[in-house]
Amino acid sequence: MNSAMQTISVAGENALIVYFGDAPSDAVASAVASSAEKLRQALGDSLIDLVPSYASLLVIYDPFRTDHFAVRNAIRRALDNRHTVDPSQSSKGKLITLPVYYGTESGPDLQQLADNAGLSIDEVVTIHQQTDYRVYAIGFAPGFAYLGEVDPRIAAPRLATPRQKVPRGAVAIADRQTAVYPAQSPGGWNLIGLCPERMFDPAAEPSMPVQVGDRVRFKAIDRDTFVAMGGVL
Repeated sequence: MNSAMQTISVAGENALIVYFGDAPSDAVASAVASSAEKLRQALGDSLIDLVPSYASLLVIYDPFRTDHFAVRNAIRRALDNRHTVDPSQSSKGKLITLPVYYGTESGPDLQQLADNAGLSIDEVVTIHQQTDYRVYAIGFAPGFAYLGEVDPRIAAPRLATPRQKVPRGAVAIADRQTAVYPAQSPGGWNLIGLCPERMFDPAAEPSMPVQVGDRVRFKAIDRDTFVAMGGVL
């Protein structure tokens, strides 16, 4: 078996899970994304869904069309021919730029995060924009993309007491991950700004602007631009 694909395990009566590593990284994220495309083609009508995560890919199949053994063999055939992902190839995937209105008005935890880091607000904002973040997984809610990795200078632990309501579009940091809340929901991440773009729209095609394996870059906008783009404070 290819070294980039470590194990295939049973994950239910009609599901298998493929593990690509022990921890998320650019190389592993690229392997997950490229493998998902190969398996869509290899499994065809017998495939119900593919669910990518940090270092794994859940394969859900139609048990009336195939079985564990056939799917396992199809996975091996499709992925054994794939070269081990080289970190130099980790730039694959779309690059999406998301606008953010940073500030204490839009990010109630920004000042505290800056104080704890021994930085100014402007320095935190600059550092947050300097990284192209890999989409490691999508979960918690439709469109909630876990992005990594945040510069350690601005990494911050989750709040001791989560908020009952985090607004849609909130840009947040938790440990070395960052994300945009796609809808109003409870949450314990540190809020540093607001993004006016929708991260999940069931009426749109595609319904999400990002997929696992893509990269996200944040770009600061001012308050007027945020409002003009449809942002709500």
